[in-house]
Amino acid sequence: MQKEDLKNEGGFKPYVPADVYLPEITPTSVILGVILVIIFGAANAYLGLKVGMTVSASIPAAVVSMSILKGVLRRGTILENNIVQTLASAGEAAAAGVVFSIPALYFLDYIPSMLLISLITLFGGILGVIGMVIYRRYLIVEQHGILPYPEGTACAEILIAGDKGGVSAKMVFKGGIIAAIYRFVQSGLGLFPDVIETSIPKLPGGVIGGNVLPALVGVGYLIGYRVSAIILAGGLLAWLVIIPLFSFIGTYVNTPIFPSQTPLSQLDAWGMWADYIQYIGAGALTVGGLFEFFKALPVVKDAILSSFSKIKANGSQKILRTEMDIPFPYIVITFLAIVVLIALIPQMEMNIMGAFLTALFGFLFVSISSRIVGVVGSSSNPVSGMTIATIFISAIVMKSIGYTGIKGMVTTVVIGAIVTVAAAIAGDTSQDLKTGYIVGATPRAQQIIMIPGILIFAGMSGFVLTLLNNAYHIGSSELPSPATAVIAVLVKGVFAGNLPWGLLLIGAAIGIIVELMGIASLPFAIGLYLPVHLSVPIFIGGFVRNIVEKYRSNGVESGTLYASGLVAGDALVGIILALFTTAGIADKLAIASGLLNNNLASLLALVLILIIAYTLYTNSRSDEVSE
Repeated sequence: MQKEDLKNEGGFKPYVPADVYLPEITPTSVILGVILVIIFGAANAYLGLKVGMTVSASIPAAVVSMSILKGVLRRGTILENNIVQTLASAGEAAAAGVVFSIPALYFLDYIPSMLLISLITLFGGILGVIGMVIYRRYLIVEQHGILPYPEGTACAEILIAGDKGGVSAKMVFKGGIIAAIYRFVQSGLGLFPDVIETSIPKLPGGVIGGNVLPALVGVGYLIGYRVSAIILAGGLLAWLVIIPLFSFIGTYVNTPIFPSQTPLSQLDAWGMWADYIQYIGAGALTVGGLFEFFKALPVVKDAILSSFSKIKANGSQKILRTEMDIPFPYIVITFLAIVVLIALIPQMEMNIMGAFLTALFGFLFVSISSRIVGVVGSSSNPVSGMTIATIFISAIVMKSIGYTGIKGMVTTVVIGAIVTVAAAIAGDTSQDLKTGYIVGATPRAQQIIMIPGILIFAGMSGFVLTLLNNAYHIGSSELPSPATAVIAVLVKGVFAGNLPWGLLLIGAAIGIIVELMGIASLPFAIGLYLPVHLSVPIFIGGFVRNIVEKYRSNGVESGTLYASGLVAGDALVGIILALFTTAGIADKLAIASGLLNNNLASLLALVLILIIAYTLYTNSRSDEVSE
């Protein structure tokens, strides 16, 4: 068959042309994807409850898929590999949404049924997928070249490099091997820490540090200098201005100031971040998200109207394979059906108003989450900030219509949990669709395959959380679930009438001020909300990208491949270590822990991560990338 030089909308030419039809959803890709859903979903559920974070599964799943399909079975197309990573990442994203919201019910002394947990996961996951069908054209196609989608781009580079072989693949795997060895020695053997920090002399409470992880340096390179600098600026405001100000004023404050239960004089920088900065960051995130949402509204409106026009069309106009989505009527019917089911199923502890709020916030935060991960990636997606915004508004509404006590609090958390799962799934789906856009996948195939991934984890989520709670008790030192403790405090605060409005409004004001200066407030708010320790290594990667663009501009592509390898190797080992943690053997593996004193171990970590940043620069040579 003669191939035409077809391009996607916007003039971009995908790796697999639109007129080429390769196998995508096959029995082999589905079976392998389902296995990875179970593994990554369970591992991330435990990891989220244990340390309050999860690891993106897209890149590790792509690497595993290529190793099995291309390496072992000697078969499989690039689009089959793409389906495997899309399916596998659905379980990881659903796990993130679940563990960042549902455990708040346990903190309220309410034990949710397995059915309730599964229904929350199912409804939230499907809302996230269908929302991204509407936003795909704007975020993935029209914003191509503007939103970097670091993990989605990295995953696409890995799939293409694996399909091509040759020098491109070597560049990706070179970065992957270096990052994997570094992360294993660091987090597996425990030779040096993954977080370093130091106090700043003469600045009360001033702390600067970094999560010295290769993946974060790689992400910084992929998103570029400007965005990484804005994110760092938000982090510096929190950790070098607001926290020191609290420390300076609070030196002699020996009584707790709400919402903290500890006096300011006894709080360190991390305590102030947990008790105060997260609320300020949540306010800024809400404003930043709203600005992004309203900016996107005209295009979203055009996308919806375009979908309706396609319904009315007589079908004579041919749609490119790479532009085919799930038909819009199915999206509308599914959305309405989910809202009705949320309102009517007794186990959901919901009413009509609650279902309406779920639909409203779901639609809002699906767009915000998908936009955020386009900047910082899925692993740094602050879904807990969106959960906080959803919960405090929903709690106010529920209380105003007469819902009080435990019933009102449970309904509020269920609303927030569904929206959180939807936001997590939407962010993950947008990364997967970006990968598919670059490699030339059929969007409809990816959107459809997300559903069984969500169904599988929804079926196991209730069992997993119930099992872990019975074994370790969620909220205990074994499973502290740090990401949801603040949610329980917030819900109790609203229904008790003592919500920290001042902190939320301060954050909102900061977001508005940043927008008035002509700076995108959302990446700034992300930096304000997240620990500055995440922003520093991201900025290092962005700084390297800036140097490459100035002095070695024709080497950006090579650097992108190497940075993608750094993200892949780090993430893959992160998943393996999560499995070791789940199996209870992680502590036995850490044979090098304690060999070096804290100062020497931290210095070693700093030197090694700077060496990795230097290798990122030295590997940015275009002549090492095959055309």
